[in-house]
Amino acid sequence: MKQLVVTIQGEAGLHARPAGAVVKKAGEFASKITIEKDGKSVDAKRLLAVLSLGAKQGDELTITAEGADEEAAAAAVKETIETNH
Repeated sequence: MKQLVVTIQGEAGLHARPAGAVVKKAGEFASKITIEKDGKSVDAKRLLAVLSLGAKQGDELTITAEGADEEAAAAAVKETIETNH
C-alpha cells in the first residue's frame, strides 16, 4: 500500500474539471485507488464520489493505492491533483 498526502492549491478546489482529470488518470491503473478527506474515503475512479468530497483550496487529501502499480498510481494521481486547477 502506498499513501501520499496532497494539499489542494487551486482557488476553486477540486471541482468538475480537475476531478474529471483525476478520475481519468486513476482509471489508467490496475491498483485500487482511494482519496480521503476528513475521514471520508472514496473511490478515485468514480467522478461523483470524488466530487462528493467537496475539496476546497487548502484541504489536505490522502491518496491511497493498493496493487501491482501502486507506486506509479499514487504518484500520478497526486501530480494530477497538483497540476489541474
